[in-house]
Amino acid sequence: MGKLGISIYPERSTFELDKAYLDLAHKYGFKRVFTSLLEINGDKEEVLAGFKKPVDYANSLGMEVMVDINPALFEQLGVSYDDLSFFDEMGAYGVRLDLGFTGAEEAKMTRNPYGIKIEINMSQGTNYVDNIMSYSPNKENLLGSHNFYPMRYSGLALDHFEYCTEKFNRYNLNTMAFVNSHDATFGPWPFNDGLVSLELHRDLSIETQVKHFKLMGGIDDISIGNAYASEAELKAMSEAFFAPEPVVKIVPHTSITANERIVLFDSQHSYRGDRSEYILRSTMTRVWHADKEFPATNTPDIRRGDILVGNVNWGQYKGETQIALKDMPNAGQVNVVGRIHDDELFLLDYLQPWSGFKFQESK
Repeated sequence: MGKLGISIYPERSTFELDKAYLDLAHKYGFKRVFTSLLEINGDKEEVLAGFKKPVDYANSLGMEVMVDINPALFEQLGVSYDDLSFFDEMGAYGVRLDLGFTGAEEAKMTRNPYGIKIEINMSQGTNYVDNIMSYSPNKENLLGSHNFYPMRYSGLALDHFEYCTEKFNRYNLNTMAFVNSHDATFGPWPFNDGLVSLELHRDLSIETQVKHFKLMGGIDDISIGNAYASEAELKAMSEAFFAPEPVVKIVPHTSITANERIVLFDSQHSYRGDRSEYILRSTMTRVWHADKEFPATNTPDIRRGDILVGNVNWGQYKGETQIALKDMPNAGQVNVVGRIHDDELFLLDYLQPWSGFKFQESK
């Protein structure tokens, strides 16, 4: 099972606020903490002092702190890639290399005596990870994470994201990507318009971003890039991440009946394996609810994303639940009882035959 994460930026906040946020995240099962040293000015001792308190507190909660650095910072702090004692003293679980070395250094860093994890940038699309692997790293200590992007329209394209992720999946390395909180107000830099890895996530709710990563596969851990997410967002993200199966948000039609509500919201749904190009079928609801009445109500032509229940005119299909995958005419045998929320319509492409799913009422 992967892990959830948050980000804290001690140089832009206070220990009291960081502590409260760490407590809240811990309550909802978050394990990872990302922080950045990239914007730090000051000597080694000052840096260590400023970060040690929140890092120690995170460690006391059993959380794992990943510190973002680059080669220039090594020089600034007087730290060498073959001596990671500075980060051990800081209490870091690992270091994330925003910019890397040549491959040999990264491999050597994974063999450090402190067991510090080395997390490398997944978003470049080069053969960087292949190069590191050629130097025999300790794979247990080598992780990957995508970048996050504070500027609107600068986030990763979906096909590039998948291409980069596959390079890391090939080696069975742990992977992480960032999602965006809409209640958070800051990140490591002065400007941010959200902090996402995938551009298409920027305006989506946090739980929809998480559902997408889970349905896509290939990403183990998911972290919030900006601070501070609200308790409602932490709770929603936790529920989406730890849900045993995807929960799809739907907007019920005003004509929906009490029996149709039972079919949608109180039934276990499963995507029938002999899949159709036009409809996703959850057939067992017609068996479980065979004794219920389903009069013909709202029977317009069907659009992709509509939620359908067979009515009394459909014989043995009365009570069957379907999701429209394409636009279709309606002969009056099926009630359009709702519609997938616009934000989650794209998730239809990721639901797999034989998988289970649930519906959640939305506005």
